[in-house]
Parts: sequence; structure tokens; C-alpha cells
Amino acid sequence: MALRSANINVMVAAANKAARGLVRDFGEVEQLQVSVKGPSDFVSTADMRAEKIIKAELRKARPDWGFMMEESGVDEGRDPRHRWIVDPLDGTTNFLHGIPHFATSIALEKEGEIIAGVVLNPITDELYWAEKGQGAFMNDRRLRVSSRRAVEHSLFATGIPFRGRPRHGPFLRELGRVMAVSAGIRRNGAASLDLAFTAAGRFEGYWESGLHPWDVAAGVILVREAGGFVTALDGGPDAVHSGTILAANQHMHTALRAVLDDGVDAA
Repeated sequence: MALRSANINVMVAAANKAARGLVRDFGEVEQLQVSVKGPSDFVSTADMRAEKIIKAELRKARPDWGFMMEESGVDEGRDPRHRWIVDPLDGTTNFLHGIPHFATSIALEKEGEIIAGVVLNPITDELYWAEKGQGAFMNDRRLRVSSRRAVEHSLFATGIPFRGRPRHGPFLRELGRVMAVSAGIRRNGAASLDLAFTAAGRFEGYWESGLHPWDVAAGVILVREAGGFVTALDGGPDAVHSGTILAANQHMHTALRAVLDDGVDAA
């Protein structure tokens, strides 16, 4: 059994506590009170409640650390070196449509670097977690990214910009390029789980634009600790705060970036 650090245990406990409410609310999804916070961007009572639970649990364990949270924003805390980055319900649209593909994502940032991450899908009971230098795991199974090297045999994940989001035209061109050379593309609607699946070798790679730090922070360390490469789409090192991401194994990262950049068949 993989040994979890004190920080990972704190994160897992917070995610599990919030998950109990999410599972209960998911079973009553038609009765949820829903408010519109932007085009195609919904926030539910379940989302807000989960965030409050997570913040309370993390603050109880680490009272001085700060927060960056999807719903309540930034709380600097008394210790500027440490910050929790939290998405209480990644995949809100899936959740509200009764699709059992959503997750709670919690990352720990120390002096600007992500050093630990937890992603929990409470419906499938899959807990993904990683800590810098300690590897990545699903429950207690060690994760490794896919070893495939050929684009034509590879399955990729992405996120499609919806109403009110930019880049519809550029995205369709990217999609066409990857479709032409790959084994397939999936759009599952939860960035944290796309990254977790990439870490687990289920996807060969994942790319997306228009992201926020809480969408990807935990997933970034999952992929890196599973032996993968994660950058911004332009190859820059900051995949957490840049708003874009490209994650894959070493060979597929280079190949997928080439396809996305100019349509060259990199298989």
C-alpha cells in the first residue's frame, strides 16, 4: 500500500467529506437550485456547499495557509508560502445533467510550485493523488502515463469552447488536424479527470485552452509524477496559470504539439 503524507491525508479527508454531499445531491439533481453565473456556466447549491466544506476542513488542519477557490476567490492567509487551489465540483455541467463524470480537485502550492494534488470522482470511487517526488496513484495503484509513441494509435482528450467562450474557429482547426491523424478524440467535460486519465495511461494526451488554475492544478502534478510532460500549449512551463495546457508522455507531447501547431502529420 502506498504511504500518504500528512498533507495528502488532509486533502483526501476534505475531498471525501465534500463528496458525501455531492453524491447525495447528484441523486436529486433535478431538485437542485441552480443559478446562472455566465453563459453555459452554472453554479449549483451543491457546488457552493462542497467548497465551504473543503475550506473549513483544510483551514482546520492548516489554519495559516491561503486559498484560491473557484467560487470564493483568493484568500491570502497568514502564510504566503502555502496555498490551496480548489475546484469543489469540476464538471458542473455534467453534474447538473445527471452525467456521472465529475470530480473534486485540490492542489497544494508552495512558493508558486504545485507540490501535491488530489482528484476524487465520488461516483466511481476513484481517488487520484500525487506528491512531488513520490509518484502518482489511483487509490493504491501506481500510475504511469501511456507508452505509445505513434499518433495514429493514440487517443486524445480535449475541451470544446462553448457559448460565450472564444476560440471556436481556431479550436475547430485544431480538432480537424488531430482527427486526421489520431485514433480518436474524447471531450468528457472535466479537466481534472482528463489529466487524471492521462496520468493513468487511458489517454495518450490532453490539450485545452480557456482554463483556470483550479481546473488543472491537481491534475498537472498527477501527470508529471506519472512520468508525463505538462506545458502550456505554446510550450511554456506554466501550465497552471497560463490558461492553456498540453499534457502527454515525452514522445506524444512533442508529436501532439506539432500537429496542433501546424497540422504536420507527426505520427
